[in-house]
Amino acid sequence: MKSVRSRETVWVLAVLIGLCWSVSGEDERAAQAQSAIKGDCDPALLTGNAQKKCENERNHEGRRLFDAEQFAGNGRTCVTCHSKQTGTISPEDVQARLAEDQSDPLFLGDGLDDGVQGTSRITTHATIRIELQLPPWVKLANDPTARSIVVNRGVPTTVDTPSFVKAGQPGLNKLLVDGRAPNLQQQALGAIHDHTENTVEPTALELDLIAEFQQNDGRFFSSEAVRAFAKGGAAPTLPEGNTDSERRGRLMFLDTPFTPGSKVGICALCHSGPMLNQANQFSLPVFGTPPGVRFFDIGVSKRNIPTNPVMDFIVTNDDGTTVAFSSPDPGMVLTNPRIANPATPKSFGIDFFRTPILRGIAKTAPYFHDNSAKTLRDAVHHYVRFFNFPCDVDPVGSCTVGGLIELTEEDVDDITAFLKLL
Repeated sequence: MKSVRSRETVWVLAVLIGLCWSVSGEDERAAQAQSAIKGDCDPALLTGNAQKKCENERNHEGRRLFDAEQFAGNGRTCVTCHSKQTGTISPEDVQARLAEDQSDPLFLGDGLDDGVQGTSRITTHATIRIELQLPPWVKLANDPTARSIVVNRGVPTTVDTPSFVKAGQPGLNKLLVDGRAPNLQQQALGAIHDHTENTVEPTALELDLIAEFQQNDGRFFSSEAVRAFAKGGAAPTLPEGNTDSERRGRLMFLDTPFTPGSKVGICALCHSGPMLNQANQFSLPVFGTPPGVRFFDIGVSKRNIPTNPVMDFIVTNDDGTTVAFSSPDPGMVLTNPRIANPATPKSFGIDFFRTPILRGIAKTAPYFHDNSAKTLRDAVHHYVRFFNFPCDVDPVGSCTVGGLIELTEEDVDDITAFLKLL
């Protein structure tokens, strides 16, 4: 009997062990299935319900990657800095988050004043520390061996911008304020490396799904008209305006020849096209840039309202000539110095930045690459200084149209009123 009971005991133990192993194995396989990348189907190869299901799966996974995936980093996700409401963060957003939770992953590393401690900069300006590599043609005057610099920049909004990165337009649709990202995938990868500090590398599929999510989901569009345009529909037009102020503001965005002393079409020189983010055909006589250009120097770095640290640089052109300049953020000269005009020297890109899309701009404050304009009116008012000062006394240094036109406070109100309609 003892031997029988022993055999029964062994059998029961074996069954229990087998069950435990089975459950453990099933749990492990379930966990692996949950962690596996979803949406790796190709909707172009499918039709009907199968195609729709594939698209839904890809969008669902893209949303998860954007909103929740940390890539085993510092706790940040894409939505940490690119809010669902505005695609960016404002000082008010930052202040509210700090008051609610000081352990919010926004307040780590490049979100802190010196990268280690302090939140005065991010709560005042909502800027992030960005480390930029110096190209061979740019050196620091006081440290020629330095290969990188740190600048303070605002978070570029994801509203509308990701939807208009199209192939076949080199130099026009570069992303980020200095044009250093050629596409959405590389923009996402750079953010994951620099701001999320990942320890798990995203796959090519994951980067594609993040890009697709931004190009398709409704949160990334300022209006249904813009969303339809992104899908190949008709380009949105300028709203007519309901008040005299809005209608006067609209005149400044008409694609008409620029006449010194007139204000009609003055804003359209740089803010033309369906998304109001490119130079028009009349820009060449004024700025010397061909139609479609989306990078300009409007004196923001030179004014340096946030009082960011100023650095001294030397740019070496292809012909060996050098240009010395000082700036808190030199912009496009570090990345794509000839986007604005391929025939110009490398030094032409000093302090150039990407022209923002104006659709939905009223909802995406603050403005400019350094967040120096906290309100829409502040951003418009910057052009009073830009347009009004003559070249010989212009402290901003942007003298191309200096003294040719005078913007009044009423003009600022009119332009602001019109922009709120977009």
